[in-house]
Amino acid sequence: MTVTLENTISILEHLVSFESISGRPTEEIVSYIQDYFSAYDITASLSIDQDNQRANVFATIGPEIDGGVLLNGHTDVVPVIGQNWSTDPFILTRKDDRLYGRGSVDMKGFLACVLASVPYFKAVGLKEPIHIAFSYDEETGGFGMPVLLESINRLPYKPHIVIIGEPTEMQIITGHKGSYEMRTEIVGHETHSSDPTKGVSAISIASKLIAKIDEIGVEKANHPILGSPFDLPYGTFNVGIIEGGTARNATAGWCNFDWQYRQMPNEDGSETIAKIEAYAAELIPAMKAINPNCDIRIITEVPAPGMDNKNAHAAAAFVSEITGINSQGVVSFGTDGGYFSAEGFSTVVFGPGSITRAHKPDEYITVQELVQGLAFLEKIADRLAL
Repeated sequence: MTVTLENTISILEHLVSFESISGRPTEEIVSYIQDYFSAYDITASLSIDQDNQRANVFATIGPEIDGGVLLNGHTDVVPVIGQNWSTDPFILTRKDDRLYGRGSVDMKGFLACVLASVPYFKAVGLKEPIHIAFSYDEETGGFGMPVLLESINRLPYKPHIVIIGEPTEMQIITGHKGSYEMRTEIVGHETHSSDPTKGVSAISIASKLIAKIDEIGVEKANHPILGSPFDLPYGTFNVGIIEGGTARNATAGWCNFDWQYRQMPNEDGSETIAKIEAYAAELIPAMKAINPNCDIRIITEVPAPGMDNKNAHAAAAFVSEITGINSQGVVSFGTDGGYFSAEGFSTVVFGPGSITRAHKPDEYITVQELVQGLAFLEKIADRLAL
């Protein structure tokens, strides 16, 4: 292996140590990445959110011309609150072949492989460029992607293909579902529980809305898309967080819940969301009859696009050429690939590790999977040096 595995693990150790939870400022991990590029005389530009708190990182190695490959990964990770880890999630811990830590497989392992490969990218004599784009807040719907794409579209040169390094067990993925990241906020009316008819329980209203969401989910499951390659060939819902109320002897004056709809590629998910909004509108008049301040707000925080295979051909052919892998598949989890594909870039998802270990306690990537990632990146560089 031209790129040392030890250096890759050392970089991963640094990356895991940053508690880069989605939505938090990214200064620490971004500064580390910028300094790393700077050590190899590479200028890494930032595209920053409107609050000046979070940033994407972009760098180009090789000639600044049209073509080449863009390697994408995200710097954020999901929280560890409430998870029962056997190791410190923000200290990379090696046990035999496994490297444990939050984000180790999703997807700081790929980021470490990319960074460790930088000196090889520089030394091999690239005829076409390798672009590196690390985005923020992918886990919450890809909030960083519109900002990143705006900066990429201002460049005088454009990548030919995009490879998203999410963990796919080194299988070529040409399509995935999208996601509507949703929040519902309910204002009820508090009163003593001895006569709840004089109040409006926001929690009870939330339960009705969640029941409606479940009802639509069952309807979709009962009408799958025939011939679809997706495991669960229909859109799915998940209510992930709910909170509300102040006491068991008072009707709940408020309730909020966060939820998600994973739509099929090419599906207009807004039509499904509109059904839930229409049901909420039916509930509001009875609430306001008790107190005019009662209300329901359904907020679409981000509609992350799915990725279909209409733009995948060039990227899939490239990966097949250098790896010998000819089979293609789809996955139900989302990636930033939907944004790139929707923008017209030929895009595939291909990376080391398994998504089945992501978002869980004791998340890990194996040493052998890092070796696979490094070998793949070396093949990319060799191909672009021809």
